Amino acid sequence: MTPDDLIAYYGLEPIPREGGLFRCTWEGPERPDGRPEGSAIVALLTADDFCALHRLPTDEIWHFYLGDPLDLLLLVPDGSTRTAVLGPAPLSGQQPQLTVPARTWMGARVAPGGAWAFFGCTMAPGFTYPDYEHGSAADLTARYPSEAARIAELCRP
Repeated sequence: MTPDDLIAYYGLEPIPREGGLFRCTWEGPERPDGRPEGSAIVALLTADDFCALHRLPTDEIWHFYLGDPLDLLLLVPDGSTRTAVLGPAPLSGQQPQLTVPARTWMGARVAPGGAWAFFGCTMAPGFTYPDYEHGSAADLTARYPSEAARIAELCRP
């Protein structure tokens, strides 16, 4: 299986601003506030692209499906940072499922040496475009100076 096979099979399209390709696979019924009860997507990142730093107002659960591991940079509201690896080898420190807490800045790229990763993300309540907050390299570097180099690599205008 290749990334092109997955793109064709799922009809993946570019993720606006964030990077990568995706398709929404489920959206729950609408709540009184207009948001869906939940949502799920499948997504594909290749080594020549990245998921730009962004944050959401609710938890987001990432699920690894196929390909190579993803390195996720997490910038926590309390000022701490960490790197998580979404991948198929839990006994080697990778996580096949990872919850990114609400309001945590997150960005990802295929781990060094890898070519592509196919994964999913689930949210409840579901994703809406106004929820998406795009990261600013200057603002994030000021808040998390120890991660300045990685922030620069994971931000786009």
